[in-house]
Amino acid sequence: MMQKTFLVEIGTEELPPKSLRTLAESFAANFIDQLDNANLEHGEVLWYASPRRLALKVLNLSDTQPDSQIVKRGPAVSAAFDANGNATKAAEGWARGCGITVDQAERIQTDKGEWLSYTQNQKGQPVVNLLCDMVKTALSKLPIPKPMRWAARQVEFIRPCHTVTMLYGDALVAGTILDIESNRIIRGHRFMGEQEFMIDNADQYPEILEQRGKVVADYDKRKAIIKQQAEDAAAKLNGKADLTDSLLEEVSSLVEWPVVLTAKFEERFLAVPAESLVYTMKGDQKYFPVYDHQGKLLPNFIFVANIESKDPQVVISGNEKVVRPRLADAEFFYKTDLKQRLEDRLPRLDTVLFQQQLGTVKDKSLRIEALSGFIAEKIAANVEQAKRAGKLTKCDLVTNTVFEFPETQGIMGRYLALKDGESSEVAIAIEEQYKPRFAGDELPSTAVSCAVSIAEKLDTLAGIFGIGQHPKGDKDPFALRRAAIGVLRIIVEKALPLDLVELASYAASLYGDKLTNKNVVDDVVNFMQGRFRAWYQEQGFAIDTIQAVLALNPTKPADFDARVKAVTHFRTLPEAASLAEANKRVSNILSKANIAIPEKINVALLEEGAEGELAKQVAVLADKLAPYFSHGRYQDALIELSALKAPVDAFFESVMVMVDDEQIKVNRLALLEKLQNLFLKVADISLLQA
Repeated sequence: MMQKTFLVEIGTEELPPKSLRTLAESFAANFIDQLDNANLEHGEVLWYASPRRLALKVLNLSDTQPDSQIVKRGPAVSAAFDANGNATKAAEGWARGCGITVDQAERIQTDKGEWLSYTQNQKGQPVVNLLCDMVKTALSKLPIPKPMRWAARQVEFIRPCHTVTMLYGDALVAGTILDIESNRIIRGHRFMGEQEFMIDNADQYPEILEQRGKVVADYDKRKAIIKQQAEDAAAKLNGKADLTDSLLEEVSSLVEWPVVLTAKFEERFLAVPAESLVYTMKGDQKYFPVYDHQGKLLPNFIFVANIESKDPQVVISGNEKVVRPRLADAEFFYKTDLKQRLEDRLPRLDTVLFQQQLGTVKDKSLRIEALSGFIAEKIAANVEQAKRAGKLTKCDLVTNTVFEFPETQGIMGRYLALKDGESSEVAIAIEEQYKPRFAGDELPSTAVSCAVSIAEKLDTLAGIFGIGQHPKGDKDPFALRRAAIGVLRIIVEKALPLDLVELASYAASLYGDKLTNKNVVDDVVNFMQGRFRAWYQEQGFAIDTIQAVLALNPTKPADFDARVKAVTHFRTLPEAASLAEANKRVSNILSKANIAIPEKINVALLEEGAEGELAKQVAVLADKLAPYFSHGRYQDALIELSALKAPVDAFFESVMVMVDDEQIKVNRLALLEKLQNLFLKVADISLLQA
């Protein structure tokens, strides 16, 4: 059996840059599935992608599919023959389909009875007979939301296709893909190298494309070239390039022959907030801004051309001319915005709708003002600063800058607030109201900012749940899941003494009679507690640990966090498994007792030595641990409770709880209830699995 390299390249019009990597990786994964389904031996599968091509290279692909046996199971023997032992129509139909008679069938025994079966030997096919259909299937499964047609063709793909090349070693693999016959023609760069050339062997790819076609087909190689050259270019400016991975990916997907160049803009534009300039350069032009080592924006940018010019300065000047009017627009918007105070824009928010049933953005701002003050008081933050920031949170939404660059909302509010003479705490809170924006994002940096950020998110949660528009499936137009996680992260990671019921109740009350859902507070709290499960699972906490804490329905997120971490540590103790089992036993006994249990234990009724010892230990720990529980020292409390293992084991070994003497039975149940309640001060550890 021989092994050769297989190459397939699909030449297209320019592919969408933001999905290029996804398309290429999906193409490779789909094709690997096809190879594995066909039981074909192969080596590494390499993928290549540039703006005008998707390609795969399979190393050491076997030239022949191995022979195989296919077992075709027929009807059950009980259904295959009638009472006289004659074959039924079902059996005869199955046998005809297999190309045999019923008496030629084998029989197999399973745990569900005896069945007819037939083992068919299937000879492996030459790989060249399989490859075309495998490529078609792999392409058909690409994540293409809106496929298109071109010319008079009926086939659909993400972009018009012009060439298809399939080679197995040096042999051309015949076939038609997307209405195009496979051939040896490879298209090079649009403007450099050879426009078209022939490829003789799959092993020549991608080197031949780079040498003759001036195309770097290796996506990651192209990205690495851009990153390294951009870093070098920034270093020559004594600065550092803003090389965010998302922009690097997009630029890598826009060029086939990367040429990194440096340009500049007038220093007067640096008087404009840097964020506006950066959004212009990165968002509109796909340029890399450059900062000095103190983090200040420099009047330079780095860009990537898709061609080697004989006079690079012409290309540089062209890009400088393109960006100049965009920066001038940003400058004009900012200067215009400076002419009006931030607070004076509040009335204009009455013309901006937050939600039809919930009123305008001005209404929302005033609610955030009140809610921010309420939260600030709870967390010992400056109440007046929180209320002031809350009132101004949305005023920058009606500025020219934010209208043109929506990503600067909050940021522009900070700049304008400082220009108006607002305190730095107020200005920072206006910007940080949206934090955290995504998983792993930074949290608000000050107590005032935390109050405003929580208020901004809780107002949305209370309002949208208050009109019954709960998230359904993957539909969450108001990003309520993200808002809930944001609130929980701030409270937990900043260890804030906030209660979800209090927060949701106050937030809902600020809407007056606008809310139609009478269960809004419960719905908001339950929704946020539901986020706990997913969030803590993602962090690696065991699901039964989370459930043990959720069973107590704690509504203070920081308290919930302390309990989960305490139970997680408790499970590492040698006594944990035994005590969890004991709690299960106690829980079962108490649930089946179905009688009134007194609050106090009658010491005079403690007959056995083991029950007396357990009662003594429980009483001592109840007094000792009271301050532990009141101060949230749950881990320390569980460590102390682990000392109960020996007296609990001794109790269950020597004491019968459900005795005939009613007084003794009830007294022992009271002891078990006190034991259980000690653990329930932290979590229901009876839910822990071994």
